[in-house]
Amino acid sequence: MYTLITGGTVVNATGTGLADVLVEDETIVAVLEPGSAVLGETFLAGVDRRIDATGKYVIPGGIDAHTHMEMPFGGSFASDSFETGTRAAAWGGTTTIIDFSVQYAGQDVLTQFAAWHEKAAGKCAVDYAFHQIIGGVDDVSLAAMDTLIDEGVSSFKLFMAYKGVFLSDDGQIVQAMQRVSNNGGLLMMHAENGSVIDLLQQQALQRGDTDPIHHGLTRPWQTEEEATYRAIRLAELTGAPLYVVHVSAKQAAQRIAEARDTGQNVFGETCPQYLWLSLEEQLGAPGFEGSKWVCSTPLRSRADGHQEHMWRSLRTNDLQLVSTDHCPFCMKGQKEMGVGDFTKIPNGIGSVEHRLDLIYQGVVTGKISLERWVEICCTTPARMFGLYGTKGVIQPGADADVVVYDPAGHTSISVESHHMNLDYSAWEGFEVDGHVDVVLSRGKVLIEGGEYHGRPGHGRYVKRGLSQYLI
Repeated sequence: MYTLITGGTVVNATGTGLADVLVEDETIVAVLEPGSAVLGETFLAGVDRRIDATGKYVIPGGIDAHTHMEMPFGGSFASDSFETGTRAAAWGGTTTIIDFSVQYAGQDVLTQFAAWHEKAAGKCAVDYAFHQIIGGVDDVSLAAMDTLIDEGVSSFKLFMAYKGVFLSDDGQIVQAMQRVSNNGGLLMMHAENGSVIDLLQQQALQRGDTDPIHHGLTRPWQTEEEATYRAIRLAELTGAPLYVVHVSAKQAAQRIAEARDTGQNVFGETCPQYLWLSLEEQLGAPGFEGSKWVCSTPLRSRADGHQEHMWRSLRTNDLQLVSTDHCPFCMKGQKEMGVGDFTKIPNGIGSVEHRLDLIYQGVVTGKISLERWVEICCTTPARMFGLYGTKGVIQPGADADVVVYDPAGHTSISVESHHMNLDYSAWEGFEVDGHVDVVLSRGKVLIEGGEYHGRPGHGRYVKRGLSQYLI
């Protein structure tokens, strides 16, 4: 089956130009001059579907490299299943997610990896891959990291917070870093000083400070900067490549930039919430309303310039990409578990549906270029996590994961219109310049004409190679 996307402006990380895109079955087979005579009338008559992209951008499908579908956390589970979460991703132009298989201390890594495959198999609307969380570093889990490389899992996440749940001490971190420095993997780090946070939280509760804003106040930027710096130094010691997840504090971003300036393989992601939301306006909302925005790392103060620094770091490549850390919890029955005790509010925000739109606003406001938008949302995630060439680019031979994006369109974000399994929106009332018009996943039209045409099970598990972004 042939699909021809005509009249659009093709945007890759490397440049932009008017072109037609020809898809055969699941693959892009040609990027042609607009109205190219190469096709000829005879061939054109054989095209099964034509998509008019005149006046619109044609970009690679988005890759969200940090999601948590159905994740158990804080006595509950993330409210999006693989089915509902990937459907919402498709609506927002994301055609691949990289989720996390989770191992807690005392569990077997490979058994958990198999369990996550069972959760996702036959459910996903878009393609998916996995990172592996290592919650218990020991000889068995370290050996499993080598096995998982062969299974297409080349990145492993550790935590410097959440004592008794995920926290690894410095010795365990070094062991895991030594392992990836030998097997070619990438070490991902949740960088917060958990011991200090635990103390500050206990002290806040003892004072009677129980509202959601204290989630942010007891996770100050110093706890993120210190842990980031410590992780960088341990990575330097072991020669391991380090990827710091959900960077929110400008001081942590500065430590990453310093390490990169010395040539160290250190990378950082940020998330839409750290670009647009703040501690004062969202976490500090009256009463329990601020619980909607409880996530970790927390939202930072706008007065201190963290949000603008994140944008600047994306523009200068001191931070490399934007993921969502999509881990939604409903207000009813989930977030409300923390009424009277902010430490019991499940941590997470739902954004998988809105990432492309929210980051495109950086193009609208001049914070980043059009090509950089595609780079940080599509191309760099593919390169960072061993998917590039197949994903993240409009070129012959790549999967036909394609988004037609209308810069003249408009998107109003609301719980009434979003498709995530969530009873509120962290982005309620946001008015977005631009709109996802058509979404193809491996040549299959998932979104067109404001309607969903996908199905559970279309999405396939994708084995990833080693990172293609290391220096």
